[in-house]
Amino acid sequence: MLRIHFTRADLTRVRIAERAHLLWETVLSLHRLRDRWAPGELDGWRAGARHRLGADPERGRRAIGVLGALIPARGNFPDFLTPSALHTSLGESLDALAGTPRAQLADELDRMGGFPGGVPTWLRPLADGDRHTLGLLTGSLRDYHRASVAPYLDRVHAQVDADRAIALRGLLDGGTEGMLAGLRPVLRWNPPVLEADYPMEHDIHLGGRGLVLVPSYFCARRPVTLVDEELPPVLVYPVRRTGTGAGRPAGGREPLDRLLGRTRSAVLASVDGGCTTGELARRVGVSPASASQHASVLREAGLLSTVRDGSSVLHTLTPLGRRLLAG
Repeated sequence: MLRIHFTRADLTRVRIAERAHLLWETVLSLHRLRDRWAPGELDGWRAGARHRLGADPERGRRAIGVLGALIPARGNFPDFLTPSALHTSLGESLDALAGTPRAQLADELDRMGGFPGGVPTWLRPLADGDRHTLGLLTGSLRDYHRASVAPYLDRVHAQVDADRAIALRGLLDGGTEGMLAGLRPVLRWNPPVLEADYPMEHDIHLGGRGLVLVPSYFCARRPVTLVDEELPPVLVYPVRRTGTGAGRPAGGREPLDRLLGRTRSAVLASVDGGCTTGELARRVGVSPASASQHASVLREAGLLSTVRDGSSVLHTLTPLGRRLLAG
């Protein structure tokens, strides 16, 4: 059982990651590639990832060998693989990983329990911050990400954006506690403790530091957190899957599809909960310019409302749009 203990101050310091965390998705996707349990929609992804990894056998074997040694099928993997900072590109994330302090590298490798005989000899220089070994690790992450995650990023971003919108709607309707209560069934809010099934007994006392919630496409069944409790608290949890593939409108809206057209119908459904134009484009699988144009038409018809938020615009459903979507 995982238990995360909140103070009153922590409830004011909960935030949701504003986008998919590329390194968490990369690391967790390796679990989904190897394990027997995964959402059915990942069957096609798994076959495609294996095909692309096999297309360049030398790089594919090296990437799987390096990452497989650091990310055991069961047990903890080092926290330095998933830096807390949320970067917009994989390159920035890998730069942050390469800049991990030497003491943290050594401590986390020493703590790992996934190696039967200890850290493999060829990985030991990593504990000393060896640049060549760090380059081998970051290169392997880049090659694996390119083959397994990058071709799927539209869907990853769409599902994470949609889950974030649901969580934010819970925040608006019921405050932080309402949002936490809405994370069932994976997470259970029993004030002042957030609980989840976990392979071991693990208690985290936030102590006023707050918590970053990271919805993840490749996380499955139960949440994941960092091993080192001294690091800023992070909880990665499985997205609530919408069942909509990138670029493909959800089913069950045939009358609305006939009325508005499939793409515009998908735009209307994707705005539910609120989103920016960029998020809308990723959810529907169209360009930002096309998403903006469709949103304008729906806004003129009184189905959407748009407000500016800094350099972005936020789209929400009007009462009429919500009634139309509900049938």
